[in-house]
Amino acid sequence: MEWPACLDEYEKLVIRMNTPRVVIDNGVCPTATLVKVDSARRHGILLEAVQVLTDLNLSIKKAYISSDGRWFMDVFHVTDLNGNKLTDESVISYIEQSLETIHCVRTNGIKDLTALELTGPDRVGLLSEVFAVLADLQCSVVEAKVWTHNGRIAALIYVKDCESGSPIEDSQQINRIEERLRSVLKGDNDIRSAKTLVSMAVTHMDRRLHQIMFADRDYERKSVLQLKAAETPVVVTVQNWVERGYSVVNVQCKDRPNLLFDVVCTLTDMQYVVFHATVNTASNRAYLEFYIKHTDGTPISSEPERQRVIQCLQAAVERRASEGVRLELHTADKQGLLAQVTRTFRENGLNVTRAEISTTREMASNVFYVTDSKGNRADSKIIESVREKIGMSILKVKELPLIYHEKGEREEQTAGVGGAVLFSIGSLVRRNLYNLGLIKSYS
Repeated sequence: MEWPACLDEYEKLVIRMNTPRVVIDNGVCPTATLVKVDSARRHGILLEAVQVLTDLNLSIKKAYISSDGRWFMDVFHVTDLNGNKLTDESVISYIEQSLETIHCVRTNGIKDLTALELTGPDRVGLLSEVFAVLADLQCSVVEAKVWTHNGRIAALIYVKDCESGSPIEDSQQINRIEERLRSVLKGDNDIRSAKTLVSMAVTHMDRRLHQIMFADRDYERKSVLQLKAAETPVVVTVQNWVERGYSVVNVQCKDRPNLLFDVVCTLTDMQYVVFHATVNTASNRAYLEFYIKHTDGTPISSEPERQRVIQCLQAAVERRASEGVRLELHTADKQGLLAQVTRTFRENGLNVTRAEISTTREMASNVFYVTDSKGNRADSKIIESVREKIGMSILKVKELPLIYHEKGEREEQTAGVGGAVLFSIGSLVRRNLYNLGLIKSYS
């Protein structure tokens, strides 16, 4: 195993002594693969475990988390995005190795690139302008993710120099990139100052986007699009369990990939520790319950703090839950490709609400979520017209994978869900942890 350069021999010894124990079992649950992780407890380790699973595009159907003293145990029921159990031995082996080394830094394999972090007010066609600037400055986009929420945009873009293929390190070139992008992001109606940052830092993209939007305080404003989404709201409640010194957080919303990661990421970055938790999915709904404390061991202590937690968790769920038509672009990469494609979107009145850009072996694999200029579902005729202009064979409409399987789950999911809007405080966690033998009965 390769160790981070910052670790001394004593730290390596401590890590070896506390290496997580991982068990993967396909025989316990008829509808999912069970992944069990036992490890010494430390701040952030739950997030790292969830990150391993979500980075492999696995769907977490159920989860039970329990912490006892200095030790914790996670039990995840996972499937692939088609709802199938995991049977590929190479995938299972990779999960075991990854979870056993979750103390190591993970960066999605991105290195030797220049990172651009962008925030500013969102508007139709903004992404087209950003990619046009990068193409004009001879920057080749290798990886990128773009989120929009509450009228704000956050982007993390990894680029290299077109001619040399090397990271961009020249200070004058970096200054030009920052100046041009900041000008584009501000636009004509800047509510808050746009921000750009150029660095060589290597980070986990999804977590960094959450941090960028959190720092941008996107959770404070309610947009028109949020009001339209009131049919399926994100319901968050926070109450204190005084007898045990916990704050109990309940989240109920539409289920989707990466949901648990987004919630745990936000709690972790807000400096809360999850001691116990449970996750259940019924049909297309998700029910999550967390027992949390501050890192100093105290629960939430004021009404403003409670409201802030509610707002931040709602925002964490909404950021990646972009509505719109999913378009997938697969073609040979070339200079200016993204500028050309997003310009075509803009010229036809399509707004990009979320994007995932990746390049592998000179092939571009890009995903765009698009709406019309008012945030409504784009007209199918316009979508087909855009496909004709870009190329019917390379730009395709793609439905999300089927990740919800009700067969064989009804009996398992009757406890705690049953159509209830909110869980009673602590009931579901205590029941599940007791059934797993992780805690004694409170009766």
